[in-house]
Amino acid sequence: MADLERAAAAVLPPDVRDFVAGGSGDELTLAANRAAFDRTFLVPRVLRDVSRCATDATLLGRPAALPLAVAPVAYHRLVNEDGELATARAAKAAGVPFAVSTLSSVPVEEITAVGGAVWFQLYWLRDGARTLELARRAEDAGCEALMLTVDVPWMGRRLRDIRNRFTLPAEVRAANIDAGGTAHVRPSGASAVAAHTSEAFSPALTWATVDRLREHTRLPLVLKGVLAREDALRAAESGVDALVVSNHGGRQLDGAVPSLDALAELAPALGGRCELLLDGGVRSGTDILRALALGAAGVLVGRPVIWGLATAGEAGVRRVFELLTAELRSSLGLAGCADVTEARSLRTVR
Repeated sequence: MADLERAAAAVLPPDVRDFVAGGSGDELTLAANRAAFDRTFLVPRVLRDVSRCATDATLLGRPAALPLAVAPVAYHRLVNEDGELATARAAKAAGVPFAVSTLSSVPVEEITAVGGAVWFQLYWLRDGARTLELARRAEDAGCEALMLTVDVPWMGRRLRDIRNRFTLPAEVRAANIDAGGTAHVRPSGASAVAAHTSEAFSPALTWATVDRLREHTRLPLVLKGVLAREDALRAAESGVDALVVSNHGGRQLDGAVPSLDALAELAPALGGRCELLLDGGVRSGTDILRALALGAAGVLVGRPVIWGLATAGEAGVRRVFELLTAELRSSLGLAGCADVTEARSLRTVR
């Protein structure tokens, strides 16, 4: 995966590379997400039949070829002209769900038409009625789940984007919510994308909003961006179907707890009352195994998908899934696990 990251960095414009790779503030949480994996060690089992290691899993009640979904990442057309369509085709071929961002550069209807499993990531807009219309639009398009992001009252201070005065090119837009706007106007000493999201997103998202959305949709409801034990317990009590334990890839509060550390606390506290997914820092099949051992049903993978897309379009994204499949199968066998279910019984030393 590091090879793909270097290859993508070589072909992307510097400001786009920074937009994808960067975090907020001093990027402490961005680095800590990886460090949390590096200090988590597995205790393998032996003398088990691992002649066949199965990587298939169940996510949100549906089968998947891997315990993995594509994380919602904005504006895939920044790195490849086919954008989310190429990602959707690769995800379908790999048998994994694709969580499409509200800020997708391709309309959700075109993505679901590809035919794979699609979840829709929802930002709560300042116009609540418009947000509910977007949720219904995603449902009507055939999305299988709604993933409400709850950690972005506004975009964190991403210093790389501020220094670059990052602006979307004219041909890239948030296809699901507008045709242009401030994201295309180069600001003075700021990020145009941050200005756009501050205008569009509501900072007044509350538990009452979650209840409102729950009543509005028949789809499974996932909350993305939960780190605190208290919030996780309340979400479980409110009937949320799953949580994504996430610090937004180190792009929101710099200094927030690494996602993997939060997972290690939340999984035993919840006791299986709702499904847990892990987002942030996943770079290998062994990372997936670590997350499973700490209580995750699966993981979300974001930046590596964009690196693959940047280097070789759909084929590059397929390569990401091929690597993760091969690595996970190898790690499962070496840990003495014949399948994903057995992986969840592994002990860890941290």
